[in-house]
Amino acid sequence: MANFTENQLTQLKAALHKRYLELQNEIHSELAHTKDADDFDLAEYLNNIPDDIDTALVDRQINEMRELEMSMKYLNELEFGDCIDCGNEIGFERLLAYPSAQRCIQCQNQYEKAFLQGPNPTL
Repeated sequence: MANFTENQLTQLKAALHKRYLELQNEIHSELAHTKDADDFDLAEYLNNIPDDIDTALVDRQINEMRELEMSMKYLNELEFGDCIDCGNEIGFERLLAYPSAQRCIQCQNQYEKAFLQGPNPTL
């Protein structure tokens, strides 16, 4: 685990929890009109999701919540703050700004260059 002070760990826990709650609220807001549906209607709704729901956004939010849950687990197990690629410390400021970060800035840049480039258009 990266070497954080008790104060830094407290701040990181708070940042993780805050972001998790923000994502819950964002998802709830996006899906708010389903709250009055009974089980049958909800099942029907999920099979015919309205066009005004941004499913890609909700999917990204859910994935980030999963990453935050893993980060909270690692923090509780004292395995938090190390880059999953190089093993170096991610950095307190980066984790405070992006609590679910799994890579240091250098490895994240390499990851994005290697895996997140869009398709190259061809004629």
